[in-house]
Amino acid sequence: MTLKTESEIQAARDAADQMAVCLARELREGERVFHGVNSPLPMVAIFLAKKLHAPGSVLIEVAGSVDPRPERLPFSTNDPALCQGAAAIFSNADAYDLFARGGVDLMYLGGAQIDKAGRVNMSYIGEPSAPKVRLPGGGGGSVIMEQARRIVIWRVVHDRRTFVEKVDFVTQSGNLARVVTPLAVMEMRDEGLELGSVHPGVSVEEVAGRTGFPLDLGAEIPVTIPPTGDELSALAEIDPEGVRYSEFAALRRVER
Repeated sequence: MTLKTESEIQAARDAADQMAVCLARELREGERVFHGVNSPLPMVAIFLAKKLHAPGSVLIEVAGSVDPRPERLPFSTNDPALCQGAAAIFSNADAYDLFARGGVDLMYLGGAQIDKAGRVNMSYIGEPSAPKVRLPGGGGGSVIMEQARRIVIWRVVHDRRTFVEKVDFVTQSGNLARVVTPLAVMEMRDEGLELGSVHPGVSVEEVAGRTGFPLDLGAEIPVTIPPTGDELSALAEIDPEGVRYSEFAALRRVER
């Protein structure tokens, strides 16, 4: 593995911190929130939000628990540690029933391909008869993306392979509010996904150049509010092992 420079490592850490904070800011007090499997960043973000501004929010944890109080945040969101101190344990059937009844306010989801219309591909890339890449599938996302009141997608890369004009296959769609990446926050509007803000140190031109569909750059694009001192202190307290860094290739050999 090629060794990363200190500047690359620091940039990746800053991007992870910014993403975790942006995701945490999406959760409002009193909301019921859910995240999918393989979701370290949203998991950290939810615990950050509960510590800072949304203590009354309720986490329906994909590991099968309600409002767990783990001694530490694990690197896997399927870890049994996420059942420690839980208010209740539930089955998958209970979770799907809650979604069907409109009982989930916010869900964090991933996506391999995302297009201007906010459709998500988690199935395959290429021709269906001979795909170039087989993806893991949407799991329950094809159902619950339409049932959660609000969807926020996170993606730790921002490039033209991810943000495409039209996805190769529509695995899931519906109720998308925002997409958070290392470069920007994108918002779903009437005309489709547009830039909501660019992170500090990132130019609008860079984001546009790394997005595979046109963006409306006619109006001034604001800069994302950087993490505050309180947010960074809380991040360090709830995630001392650096779980939030585990999705970034530049940090995998550094933080673990």
